[in-house]
Amino acid sequence: MPEGITRRGNSWRARYRNLETGQQHERSFAKQVDAVKWRRQQLDALDRGRWVDPQAGKVSFLRYFESWERDQVWTDGTRKAMSLAARSATFAQMDLRKIRPSHVEAWVKSMTVSSPERSAPLAPGTIKTRFVNVRSVFRAAVRDEMIATDPTARVRLPRQRKREAAMTIPTPESVRQILEGADPRFRAFVGLCAFAGLRLGEAAALQVADVDFLRREIHVRRQVQRVNGGEVEIRLPKYNSERTIHAAQALIDMLAEHVALGLTNEWLFEGNAKLPPHQNTIGHRWRTTLSRAGVSGVRLHDLRHFYASGVIASGCDVVAVQRALGHAKSTTTLTTYAHLWPSAESRVRDASARLAAEVLGAGEGTVRADGG
Repeated sequence: MPEGITRRGNSWRARYRNLETGQQHERSFAKQVDAVKWRRQQLDALDRGRWVDPQAGKVSFLRYFESWERDQVWTDGTRKAMSLAARSATFAQMDLRKIRPSHVEAWVKSMTVSSPERSAPLAPGTIKTRFVNVRSVFRAAVRDEMIATDPTARVRLPRQRKREAAMTIPTPESVRQILEGADPRFRAFVGLCAFAGLRLGEAAALQVADVDFLRREIHVRRQVQRVNGGEVEIRLPKYNSERTIHAAQALIDMLAEHVALGLTNEWLFEGNAKLPPHQNTIGHRWRTTLSRAGVSGVRLHDLRHFYASGVIASGCDVVAVQRALGHAKSTTTLTTYAHLWPSAESRVRDASARLAAEVLGAGEGTVRADGG
């Protein structure tokens, strides 16, 4: 009889003791081989420091999430996104310890098809966002020693389009048409997105004091967020997005012209009740502007891509672009815009061309080996 294994009627019982706590653990199996395997796994986990109390994880995924999320320092937007992802999981009511990779795979697959609650499949990017949010819950459960391993590991997600295929970068001609079609009180807003790369919420939250007209600097210090469906809330920008933008004189002039139109309060762009404009208000103004300009298929956020493509084409490095756009990490900048930087092959070719032009253009059109 293998050590730690006993037979009781038609079942096999495996036992082992945690020497740290002195507590004995046991479990019954229908087959001896399963009892031996389980005991070996538990002892191996103890040796490797990866042991988790078998009694842990006896709480549903959703119950654990609700307990864990109360201690997280999140914005309202993050809290809503996390809650949506956790509650949408098909295994939300299952015990943490019983959730397997196959359950996660089934949940991912359910998001790729329509359902009674959802008329159309979710986009691959939305699926990835929900998956990443749920994965963070499982990783927290591993840290809390509720479960031994993360069941989302090695789960494959639907393929996403390449960044360069999914990204729309307006042409300079399109941006010019949009600016010409914009209402005088909205033109500067378009300019901030196209020539400074501001996000919608950042541009909407600008105050006159945030613009240093002499130094040609724009200080991004806050953003507008929509809460409870329709309310406007002013808060700090995204993590690490507070920044100073060194603006072109043309943009500073555009902002000066906007101020000269007359402001009724401290905000550069007016909304209701002395508040900055709501996201829906900006959306309406943008659609109206596109209609006047005769331009279609361009989102306001595409102007941020237009700005990024311009500074990259001008030779700015990753860190400079990261700071200008307010990305928390340079990896975010690279993930989004890597395809816009010239490849190593292109740089080598350009360097070779400059070298050849310098040599061949300095003499009589030929290079002579004897130096004569």
